[in-house]
Amino acid sequence: MAAFPRIGFHASHEQFPPSELLALVRHAEAAGFDCAMSSDHFRPWGAAQGHSGFAWSWLGAALASTRLPIGVISAPGYRYHPAIVAQGAATLTEMFPGRFWLALGSGQRLNEDITGLAWPEKAERNARLRECADIIRALLAGETVTHHGRVSVVNAKLYSRPAQPPPLLGAAVTEATAEAVGAWADGLLTVSAEPEQMRKVIEAFQRGGGAGKRLVVQVGLNWAPTEAEALTGAHEQWRTNVIGGEVNWELRTPEEFDTATRFVRPDDMRQSVWISADPSWHAARLAELAELGFEEIQLHQVGRNQQAFIDIFGEHVLPALRR
Repeated sequence: MAAFPRIGFHASHEQFPPSELLALVRHAEAAGFDCAMSSDHFRPWGAAQGHSGFAWSWLGAALASTRLPIGVISAPGYRYHPAIVAQGAATLTEMFPGRFWLALGSGQRLNEDITGLAWPEKAERNARLRECADIIRALLAGETVTHHGRVSVVNAKLYSRPAQPPPLLGAAVTEATAEAVGAWADGLLTVSAEPEQMRKVIEAFQRGGGAGKRLVVQVGLNWAPTEAEALTGAHEQWRTNVIGGEVNWELRTPEEFDTATRFVRPDDMRQSVWISADPSWHAARLAELAELGFEEIQLHQVGRNQQAFIDIFGEHVLPALRR
């Protein structure tokens, strides 16, 4: 029988100060989580979240104070120049060999708009992503890069590189994007959805060149001692994240997200977040994801009760899955 996927703890910088997240990822390691993942935001999604620490500083501290493999998702080409992303990834991987991975996405206006660059349509964002991914990969391979296109690089070279570069994953929610990143990515990072939709995304990634490559999924869930608390906590913290379609990538500020989701009802949250007070229910849903072929499942508890979630899942869900 194949090993069950690694189960990770997602550190949400939008919801907690970096110091608290650092304590939480240590707690997750002690509770039996296999790995972790970090968001990388400049702004939170909504006012109720209220934080947004610098992920790359936090990653160094988290890798130094745990033994967990840890990844991050970033969008090069706007807030970050791809050469700086490559340098950051190289530095972390040199210090912590084999423990860091980097997922590259096409970005969200909420975070990338701060530089004043024009925010392009999705097709252009995908093209910029591919260009930046090629630059990052070349720099990590030790090449000297000069490039003039959607971004410019002049005589750039990384002087401190790891023996082995980190995996570069492609982030995708739609089938079209998954197929596009399959051509250059070492693996796919996606988010939980209905099993049939996730199967389509995986197939698109494989069709685009991702056959046999790594599959990672981030799951938004909320556990609490009662169903009512689980539902209320998800709505209070994460209703700003239930917008579908292109709107999700186009809004500029937390205030705009709050306005756009002011009519979202608590029960509406079940469409995008796993909500249950029953640990065995969550374990069953995670087992379904394992059957789709994911080798790593990153759990994002969207409520504020992070320590209780870590303890319950460490005591009940992780052992049940491994059995």
